[in-house]
Amino acid sequence: MATRTAKILNDIGEIDARHWDECANPQGQPYNPFLSHAFLHAMEKSVSATPRTGWKPFHLMLEEGETLLGVVPMYLKGHSQGEYVFDAGWADAWRRAGGEYYPKLQVSVPFTPASGRRVLARGADPIIEQALLEACIQVTDQIGVSSLHMTFLTEPQWQAAGKLGFLQRMDQQYHWHNPGYRCFDDFLSELSSKKRKNLKRERRDALNQGIEIELLTGSDLCEAHWDAFYRFYTDTGSRKWGSPYLTRAFFSEVSASMPDDILLIMCKRAGRYIAGALNFIGSDTLFGRNWGCLEDHRFLHFETCYYQAIDFAIERGLTRVEAGAQGQHKVARGYLPQATYSAHWISDPGFRRAVDNFLTEERQHVQADIEWIERHSPFKNTVDLNQVRAGRFTLN
Repeated sequence: MATRTAKILNDIGEIDARHWDECANPQGQPYNPFLSHAFLHAMEKSVSATPRTGWKPFHLMLEEGETLLGVVPMYLKGHSQGEYVFDAGWADAWRRAGGEYYPKLQVSVPFTPASGRRVLARGADPIIEQALLEACIQVTDQIGVSSLHMTFLTEPQWQAAGKLGFLQRMDQQYHWHNPGYRCFDDFLSELSSKKRKNLKRERRDALNQGIEIELLTGSDLCEAHWDAFYRFYTDTGSRKWGSPYLTRAFFSEVSASMPDDILLIMCKRAGRYIAGALNFIGSDTLFGRNWGCLEDHRFLHFETCYYQAIDFAIERGLTRVEAGAQGQHKVARGYLPQATYSAHWISDPGFRRAVDNFLTEERQHVQADIEWIERHSPFKNTVDLNQVRAGRFTLN
C-alpha cells in the first residue's frame, strides 16, 4: 500500500486547477463557486488573501503515492478579521492568561460567510474526509499554533469533526427557500396578509425615484460595471469595518475566470449607477455577498439584495438564497433562520475546557433563538416551514 503524505501549499497556484476542482466540486455534490480553484486563486492573485493582509495560504494536500486524495483550503492567520465567526474574545482571554493565540490556522473561504464542504475529499468520500481532518490536527500540533478553526462547515462535516474531538459551535443566518414557486406572487401567497402588503409596498417604493435595475452575468459583465461597483463596495466597507477586504483587482479576476458564476445586480438613476449587489451562483443556491450604494433610497437595499435575488432564484429554479451573515430584518422578507456550524481545535487542555463550556451554553441559546424566530415568521400559520425547507409546495 502506498504511503499517505500531507503537503502544505503556500500558493494555490502550486496545484493544478483541474485536480483541485475534482476534490472541491466532485460529481454528485452541489456546485459551490467559493470552493473552486478560480475563486480562491483570485483571492490570492489580487492580494486580497495573502500574508500581507494576514491570510497566509497554508493549503493542505493529502496524497497516497501519486494519487491526490483531497485538499483543504487553509490559512495561517495573525488576526481574527474577515471570518464572520468571532473568536477575538477567546484571543483576548488567552493573552491575559499569558498565552499566544496568534498565529492560528483557519480553514475557510476568506471573507465569505457561506456554508459548504471544507474538507474536500475526492468523491466526497467520508473515510478520506476523516483522514483530512486528522491531517489538519497533526499539522496544528506539529507547527505549534494555539488552535485550528473550521468555519461554515456542512452539518455532516461538523458532526464528523466533533467525533474527532473538535469543539462544536453553532450560529445562525437567514436563508430563503424555494419549494417550487413559479413566480414571486406564489411566494407572496404563502405570507400573512400584513407581511404580503408590506413586501409589495417596499418593492413599489424602492423604485419610485426612477431607479432601474440591471441584472448582469457572463459576457454582460465589463470593467465599467466593476469600477462602479467597487465604489459602492469601498464606501460600505469603510463605514462598516474601516477598510475593505477585497481589492479592485479581485473583481476583475473573478469576472475573467468565472463570469457565469456571477450575478451582479446594478441600480441606475438618471443614467448613473448608484448601487449594486454582488451574488455568486451555485448549482442550487444563489449566494448574496456584497452590497454598496452612493445614494440612500428607502427599501432599495431590500429590493436589490433580497427581492431581486428571490426573482432570480425562482427563474433559475434554484432552491435557496443565502443572503450573507447576520440581519434579523431578513425574516420579515421571508428568509428563515438556518443554523451554521464551525469546529475548533484548541491545543491547550485548560483553555479547551473553558471554550467547550462556553460553546455548550451558546448552542442552547442559538437553538432557542431559531425556534423563537420560526414561531414569529411572516408565513401563514397553515404553512409548514419544514416542508418549505424540504422543497415541498402545493399551489392553491
